[in-house]
Amino acid sequence: MATPADQKPIVAPVALASMRKGDRGTVRQVLQRDPEIFGDETHASIGRRLVEIGFVPGERVHIVEEVWPGGDPMAVRVGSTVFALRRREAQAVMVALDAP
Repeated sequence: MATPADQKPIVAPVALASMRKGDRGTVRQVLQRDPEIFGDETHASIGRRLVEIGFVPGERVHIVEEVWPGGDPMAVRVGSTVFALRRREAQAVMVALDAP
């Protein structure tokens, strides 16, 4: 029987936008936001576009680089591809962080 000391604490997913250079994790969910606010003139949601390029639940992510000052955009490796994302876009991706 497992004791509380043997169990890892459950940590809630965080937004990809809050991660920093070197952080790694696994995509848990991509939020579908209101396209009037978060989409473009074609009304395609950012969430849908992120899923289309590979940000799907279970996929590994790694923050490769951040532009300074401000850290925006950020370079994110998803699978074997690196994408530049604005933090506004990355806010839609929820990630379970790897243990440090």
